[in-house]
Amino acid sequence: MKASDLFVRALEAEGVQYIFAIPGEENLDMLESLRESSIQLVLVRHEQAGGFMAATYGRLTGKTGVCMATLGPGATNFVTAAAYAQLGAMPMLMITGQKPVKSSKQGQFQIIDVCDMMQSITKFTRQIVAGDNIPSRVREAFRLAEEERPGAVHLELPEDIADEHSDEPLIPASTHRRPTAEAKGVTRALEMIESSTSPLLMIGAGANRKLTSKMLTEFVDKTGIPFVTTQMGKGVVDENNPLFLGNASLSAGDFVHRAIDAADLIINVGHDVVEKPPFFMDSSSKVIHINFNGAIVDPVYFPQVEVIGDIANSIWQIKERLEKQSSWDFTEIMRFKEAHDAHLLEGSDDDRFPVYPQRAVADIRSAMPPEGIIALDNGVYKIWFARNYRAAMPNTVLLDNALATMGAGLPSEMAAKMVYPDRPVLAICGDGGFMMNSQELESAVRLKLNISVLILRDDAYGMIKWKQANMGFENWGLDYGNPDFVKYAESYGANGHRVESADQLLPLLKKCQEEPGVHLIDMPVDYADNDRILNVEIKQLSAEL
Repeated sequence: MKASDLFVRALEAEGVQYIFAIPGEENLDMLESLRESSIQLVLVRHEQAGGFMAATYGRLTGKTGVCMATLGPGATNFVTAAAYAQLGAMPMLMITGQKPVKSSKQGQFQIIDVCDMMQSITKFTRQIVAGDNIPSRVREAFRLAEEERPGAVHLELPEDIADEHSDEPLIPASTHRRPTAEAKGVTRALEMIESSTSPLLMIGAGANRKLTSKMLTEFVDKTGIPFVTTQMGKGVVDENNPLFLGNASLSAGDFVHRAIDAADLIINVGHDVVEKPPFFMDSSSKVIHINFNGAIVDPVYFPQVEVIGDIANSIWQIKERLEKQSSWDFTEIMRFKEAHDAHLLEGSDDDRFPVYPQRAVADIRSAMPPEGIIALDNGVYKIWFARNYRAAMPNTVLLDNALATMGAGLPSEMAAKMVYPDRPVLAICGDGGFMMNSQELESAVRLKLNISVLILRDDAYGMIKWKQANMGFENWGLDYGNPDFVKYAESYGANGHRVESADQLLPLLKKCQEEPGVHLIDMPVDYADNDRILNVEIKQLSAEL
C-alpha cells in the first residue's frame, strides 16, 4: 500500500479520532489517505490553534492529540503549541510535510530544518526517510507522548516518502505498567507524616489525573489533612471540601501562604517545576515530594524525602497505612482559611459597571454546573479565577500556568466540547488573547459546536498593566482599540451579545448555555483595583493575622 495509507492506518491503530489540520501541498497524499479513514479531519484557520486543540484533547483524554501542517511556515506556526503541550504535560503528535528528500527541484524554497527546530520543545522528533519505517516511528511517537511525564512529539513525512509503497505490518501497543514507589520511601514518608504536628497537602499539576484524584480525595477524607492547590492542580480534590485552604495563585504573601508557613510538613504531590513555585523552602522547611519523577533541586525546593513512582499508587500506599494522629493540630492553619474565605466574598456581589472581576467569577461559578468546563486564556483575570473559582472536578478549569501563552482559550474550549459534547463549556478570554486566535470562531460555527465565549474587555494588555503598576512604572504603551465584538461574531455566523450592567451577566450565561450555536459575549471589565488588592491589600491583611 501507499506509505501515506500505512501512516493513516497506524494512526487508526492508535485510536486517533481527530486530526486538527491545515494541509499543504506536501500533505496531499496524507489528505487523500484520510479521506476514506475513520479519522475526522478538523480543518482549522491557523496551525497554532490546531496545535492548541490537539494538546487540549490530549490533556482531557490522556490519549495523544494529533495535528498536521505543511512544511516551512505551517511547521513554524506549531512552535508555540508544541511548547504549550510540552510544558503543560499534554500528549500531542505534530505531523508536518516536507519537500522530496530523494530529489530537489526547488532549491531551499520553504525548507527549514523542522526536526532541529523542534528538538528543544518536544520529547521526540524524527524525519521519516523510508515508508517501511512508518509503523515503528508512529508507535514510538505515541509511546513517548503518553509516557509519564506526557508531552509533545513530532514526525516529518516528506512528500516522496508519503508516495512510496510499503507492506510493513503495524506494531501493536505493548502492555505498559507504571513503576510503583519503593517500600522504604513510602515508609519514610509515613514516619514523617505521623511525627508531624500540622501537616499540609499541596496538590500540583502532575496530580491532575483521574485515578490520582480519587486516591487524594480518599486520603483527605480519611486523614483530615488540609490541602492547597496550585493553579494547574485545581479541582483534583473538590475545592468545596471544608479542608480546602485555597489556591496558591500568587507567588507569596496571600492567606494561603500564611497557612503554608504554619505547617511543619508539606506533602507535595505532583509538583511540576513549570509552574511558579507555590511556596519557597528554607532551612527549617520539611517537604515530602510525591511524583512520577524525582525532584529538580534548586534554592527554593530541596525536599528531604522523595516517593517516586505512580502517584495514585503512592498515595494509596500511604493512605492505607496512615491514621489520624492525636498530635496533629490544624487550629492555626484553619484560622488562615477562615480569613481567606471571608476575603473571597468581597466584591462577589459588587454592582459596578464595567464589571468587577470578583463579581464576574462569582456569577460564572453560579452559572456553571460542577462538571462544566471553563477554558481560560491568559491574562490578569487568571489570578482571580485561580483564587476565587472553586473547581469541583479535575480538568474543569483549563488554564495554562506553564507556558502561560495567550490565544489558547478559544481553541482549548473547542477541543473540550468535542471531547465532552454533553457538558457546558465556556471560554474566558481577555480581548488581547481572544484576538490572537479569534478566527477559530468560523471553525466553531462550521463544526456546529455549542459553545460560549466570554470576552473580558479592558481595551489593553491588562496583565502587563498590572505588572507595570507593581514595578512602579507609569501607565503607558499598553492600550489599544477593538472591533465591535457583537458585529464581529455575527460576521462569522455566531451570536453576539453585549453586557451593559453587572446583573445581566448571570442570566445571559444561562441563556447561552440553553440555546444552541456559538455565542460570544462582550463584557467590559474594571481592573482598576487589581494593583491595590493583589499587590498591596492581600499582603497587608494576611500579615496582620
